[in-house]
Amino acid sequence: MRTTRRWGAAVATGLAAGLLLTACASSAEEGGAGAEAAADGLTPVKLQLQWLTQAQFAGYYAAQEQGYYADEGLDVEILPSGGDIVPQDALAQGEVDYAIAWVPKVLGSIEQGAGITNVAQVFERSATLQVAFADSGIDSVADLSGKTVGSWGYGNEWELFAGLNKAGVTDFQLVTQAFDMLGLLNGDIDAAQAMTYNEYAQLLETVDPDTGELYTPDDFTVIDWNDEGTAMLQDAIWADSERLADDAEYQETTVKFLKASLKGWVYARDNAQAAADAVTAAGSTLGTSHQLWMTNEVNKLIWPSTSGGIGLLDESAWKRTVALALQTRNETGASIISAEPPESAYTTEYVTKALAELEDEGVDVVGASWKPESVTLAEGGN
Repeated sequence: MRTTRRWGAAVATGLAAGLLLTACASSAEEGGAGAEAAADGLTPVKLQLQWLTQAQFAGYYAAQEQGYYADEGLDVEILPSGGDIVPQDALAQGEVDYAIAWVPKVLGSIEQGAGITNVAQVFERSATLQVAFADSGIDSVADLSGKTVGSWGYGNEWELFAGLNKAGVTDFQLVTQAFDMLGLLNGDIDAAQAMTYNEYAQLLETVDPDTGELYTPDDFTVIDWNDEGTAMLQDAIWADSERLADDAEYQETTVKFLKASLKGWVYARDNAQAAADAVTAAGSTLGTSHQLWMTNEVNKLIWPSTSGGIGLLDESAWKRTVALALQTRNETGASIISAEPPESAYTTEYVTKALAELEDEGVDVVGASWKPESVTLAEGGN
């Protein structure tokens, strides 16, 4: 059996520097598309991210750095968050023009009255994992029975509960996990929540005190909710429903914004290192190898597109997410939503137009031949 591991403040600081959970968002000033034109004639647009500046959002930073937004006549301000405002709320309150958020979280907000619409489903696959040490005896969801299970909460726990519900696991101890992997590393959590593009990498960037070498995938077991059939749709681009219905300028801006953003993701696919560098230049403090790892892993969530083009929502995936949102129960017996969402919850109208324009320009929006890179992580993600 492995010995109990304790990581001190120095390692905690290093891990904390890399912690990047998709979560809430920071505040933004009111204004944006439809407001006064910028001095250079470009239309101002505010995009609210879910979290800090990181390669989870590489496509948007690439679109900005490569001038794709400007090419469409847009002056896009990308607003990173710090956890104090929910992105869909910022959008619903008119503080921003578009927001990036997970579908199940927004379904709950829509049921509470938020008038927003999914206009592009950028991530086709889920990145959420539950990770345990390989010698823990946890090889399946059923093995979480009687275990201490970590979750960040804040709406990030629903795939975990969907998996537990499906497996009939009820006798577990749920622990609110910090936004890092120290709970697992210190032996306080048997199975910790992690994103493929961030917290899982944090583990592989950490030195095993028993060997003096970096941990490897063989040191861990991973529960992937895609494999368990309880994955829910994650990063999507959301727009204001009322403005989509009544504002012709906003409709046009939405097509332009989607076109440039998706072209940015194509750039990130074909130029992973350059896209990672663009995120670093935009202010990310992540290490070089961690940033590239994140870009590569996020690309896996998008490419190749199985829906006919990046951002085009797969209706079956939407229905699965809605069904899980209705039927999954957390530790209190609550579900995400109690009724089917309105028809305005999503539309493919604008992304279809954006994809058509990109294809007319010869842009590969499917990426059928794309293959992930092999990224070597360094200690601390440096």
